[in-house]
Amino acid sequence: MQQEPIQILLAEDDEDDRLFFKKAFNDIKIKTNVRFVNDGVELMNHLTQSSSQLPHILFLDLNMPRKNGLECLVEIKRMTHLKHIAIAIYSTSSSDKDIEETFVQGANIYIKKPSDFTVLKQILEEVVKVNWQYQTSGLNRDTYLLSL
Repeated sequence: MQQEPIQILLAEDDEDDRLFFKKAFNDIKIKTNVRFVNDGVELMNHLTQSSSQLPHILFLDLNMPRKNGLECLVEIKRMTHLKHIAIAIYSTSSSDKDIEETFVQGANIYIKKPSDFTVLKQILEEVVKVNWQYQTSGLNRDTYLLSL
């Protein structure tokens, strides 16, 4: 599919969820480089450092301490050098209000965290494949929306 690894960043405060996520990507047959930040403040510090490699896909938990995912989403979409990043909301919430608000604010994908590991692997693989298709075809990522 691609030569260079796809850069994945997960903003997630729960250590078990981070481990679950990392293991899922290790099992998927797509070359990725997965990194983590623990909360919204750490995320924004990471994204705004000039030395940081920006992710192709940012998986963003909504419920984080210090700065929540929605606040980060709004901030990211206001910054010219960051607004091209594909953002997948990765949350335990399945609230229609949360889903609608994140799409209105610029998220591309909304994923309700699955409890089944096999389902998680399928979802993450699909997200990466869809993002890769948009990236390589020159289509506008701002126009794709998906709720899983």
